[in-house]
Amino acid sequence: MKIVMLSSGDRVPSSRFRMLPYVRHFRNSGHRCTLASSVPQKYEWFPQIGFRLSQRLKRLIRYLHWYQSRLRGDDIVVIDREVFDSPCTKLEERFQKTTQRLVLDLDDAVFLRYPEKFEKLTRLADLIVCGNSFIEGWATERNPNTIIIPTCVEMVQYPAKDWSDAEDRVPRLGWIGTSGNLRYLEVAAAGLRQLAQKIDFELHVIVPEIEPLSEINLEGVKVQHVPWQKKIEVDQLRQLDVGIMPLFAAEDWDRYKCGLKLIQYMAAGIPAVAAPVGVNASIIDHGQNGFLAESDDEWATHLGTLASDLAQRKSIGSAARETAAAKYSIEANYPRYETALHGLVSAPKS
Repeated sequence: MKIVMLSSGDRVPSSRFRMLPYVRHFRNSGHRCTLASSVPQKYEWFPQIGFRLSQRLKRLIRYLHWYQSRLRGDDIVVIDREVFDSPCTKLEERFQKTTQRLVLDLDDAVFLRYPEKFEKLTRLADLIVCGNSFIEGWATERNPNTIIIPTCVEMVQYPAKDWSDAEDRVPRLGWIGTSGNLRYLEVAAAGLRQLAQKIDFELHVIVPEIEPLSEINLEGVKVQHVPWQKKIEVDQLRQLDVGIMPLFAAEDWDRYKCGLKLIQYMAAGIPAVAAPVGVNASIIDHGQNGFLAESDDEWATHLGTLASDLAQRKSIGSAARETAAAKYSIEANYPRYETALHGLVSAPKS
C-alpha cells in the first residue's frame, strides 16, 4: 500500500500517539508510508514571521503535500482529525479525489468545535478510525464505515516501574499533561487536600509550565513541578507511584476523551485513580487494575489506599500493565489497523 499520513506535528498528542508510531510499523511491514507534518505545527505559529504569515506558510506546505501525494499516486490518505484547525474542508476534498480513499482519525470531540465541517468530513471519509466507543457512536450515525483503534502506546518504550526505592521515601502521586489542562486537577483537589491532612505524600506535576495551577486550591499539598521533557517523558512517568486522571463529568468534551494519561500510567505499571468519565470507566476494572473516583471522599480514599500500601501498588500496577499490553498497545492494535486499510485498497474504487 502507498499511504500518506497528514500529521499535526510531532508535539501534538494526537499525532505523537495515533500516527507517528504506525508510520514505522507500516514501513516495517513493507508498505510505502509517507509522513507529511504540518509546518508550523497545526496549533502553533512562528513568532518570527507572525500569525498571518505562519498560516499562509502552513497552507502552502499542505498544498505541497497534496501535490507530492498526487505525483506518488498514493492509495490512501490518513488525516489526523482535520487538515486545518478551521471550518475549511477544501484540502480534505482534494486528497480524497486524488487517492479516492480518505481515512479520518478522530481521538477527541473536535466535531463539537466545527459541527458543520465534521458533518461533511464524516460523509466524505471512506473509513473513520475512532479512538473509543463514544466517538464511534457519534460517527456511525453519519457513516457506518468505522473502526475503533484506541489511543495506544508502544509497550517496548514503557519499561515496568522499578519499585526498589519506594519504601525509603514518601509516596509520589502524579499527573502528566499540558499546561492548558492543569484545570482538571480541580476535580481531585479537595480529595488531595483531605488526604494531605492524614498522610505524607508529594504531588508531582509533569507539565511544561505550572503557572495555571496557582488557580487551584491545593493548600497543604506538597506540590513538585517536574518540567515535562519529550525525550525523557517515560522516565519522568516511572518516578511516580500513583497516577491521577481527573475529568469533568459535566463536560461533553471530556466524555469523548481517549484516556491517554491513564494508559500511559498503566503501561508503565503504575496504578492509577481516574474519574469514571467516558472511556475511563471501561479501561479500569475498579479494584483490579486501578480505581475510579467520583466524590472527594473517593479520591481521598483510593489515593490513600495506594499511597499507604506498597504491596497493593505493585499488584494493581502489574494488572494495569497487562491490560495496557493486551488492549491499549500499538503492538496489539497495529494488525487490525493494517487489515482495515488493506480492505480499503482491495475494494473497487468508487
